[in-house]
Amino acid sequence: MRTLAVLCLLIGIPALAANPETAPGTYLARLSAARIPADAAAVVVQPLGEGVLRWSANEGKPMNPASTMKLVTTYSALHLLGPAFTFRTEVLADGPVAANVLNGRLFVRGGGDPHLVIENLWLMVNRIRGYGIREIRGDLVLDKGFFAPLKHDPAEFDGEEGRAYNVGPDPLLLNFKSVALVFTPDTAAKVARVMAIPEIAGMKVPRTVPAVEGGCGDWRGRLRLDLNDPMSVRIPGAYPLACGERIVHLGALEHTSYFAAVFRALWERQGGTWTGKAREGTVPAAARLVVAQESPALASIIRDINKYSNNVMTQQLFLTMGGAGGAPGSPANGGAAIRNLLSARGIDVPELVLENGCGLSRVERISAGSLANVLVDAWKSQWMPELMSSLPIAGVDGTMKGRNVPAGSAHMKTGLLEDTRAVAGYVLAASGRRYVVVAIINHPNARLGTGAHDALLEWVYRAG
Repeated sequence: MRTLAVLCLLIGIPALAANPETAPGTYLARLSAARIPADAAAVVVQPLGEGVLRWSANEGKPMNPASTMKLVTTYSALHLLGPAFTFRTEVLADGPVAANVLNGRLFVRGGGDPHLVIENLWLMVNRIRGYGIREIRGDLVLDKGFFAPLKHDPAEFDGEEGRAYNVGPDPLLLNFKSVALVFTPDTAAKVARVMAIPEIAGMKVPRTVPAVEGGCGDWRGRLRLDLNDPMSVRIPGAYPLACGERIVHLGALEHTSYFAAVFRALWERQGGTWTGKAREGTVPAAARLVVAQESPALASIIRDINKYSNNVMTQQLFLTMGGAGGAPGSPANGGAAIRNLLSARGIDVPELVLENGCGLSRVERISAGSLANVLVDAWKSQWMPELMSSLPIAGVDGTMKGRNVPAGSAHMKTGLLEDTRAVAGYVLAASGRRYVVVAIINHPNARLGTGAHDALLEWVYRAG
């Protein structure tokens, strides 16, 4: 016990009791070994009901929570929108259809659907054909009035403008605006075959790249992807055969251009013709409905958001909550909706700073104590099963699958930025007691703190 007390004092956290089980010694030791100072780490361990552990450090300090902020957004959405809420995308026409020809414009009105994937658009294309349209003699007009005009610089956060995690929101977000380049090695031909998914009309991608022997290593760097012209991808490097099949996800195209190019590829692949162009505009009152596409229910969508920490899906949700009452969704209104909900539920969060609700931000802030209060309230609420089932399970799935924590012991959202590591969620101890656990590190050495967080979760599992 004396060793633990000295360690606690060295990193600035008081030893709270004489029993070595009442303070997470391995957690503290790993923080110290990573040279993470006391004021850079915040922790709350709080029982839900009867529990023997209760421990905290810096619980009131505003911290950058990284992706654990998604818990606040998805919790709020369940209360403000409801678990059965769906997003609606509509296709409308303003001209007559005769002999399978639409003599007029085809409109697509976005409803902010975070899960409008390529399969949904394929189904919409086939339903348009089922309506009796084979040829479109007019423009494809994309109505994006569901959100207020948005400014998004994909390179602003970290300079990686072509990476899929930096894709910004859009009322007609399609397939996360992502292009998957699939590299499949062909050892006999000494090449890697390249396939772009989905098919993008007009996009040029090399069908093969040279393959080389040797270890996999920095295979992406060795490809030397050139995305200066995203419609003409250049790959001057080589692909290591030892890598097997790998995928690079790109998000470099602009939203309207991406939607139009994917739509054209699907439309023409189904034998349709289209002589117009794509542009943005507003659906006229006289346009008639051709197809309506509903998203999966919100309870299903938040599983994708939290299990796999999807940034742009969370931003879609954040903006949608800001569109209550028919006004276009905006970041300011989304933040206000969340703050009002927290206040109405008796959760005081004076330090809360919201930018996009997903945690891919340098400015978002919440304290470990406030985040724990949200989780405690969520546990008591009618939507607890929906939120709980959306969280990654330690050793089982999502972003917790590979963590060094007893399998099945924790439902835990993770957060990761260059200078941030965070976990927040619920731990079921071996005793059968359940705890809320929130732990956040903000420090240049945060990448070395993952082991400390795993040790904290195991301590709660063993000692709780």
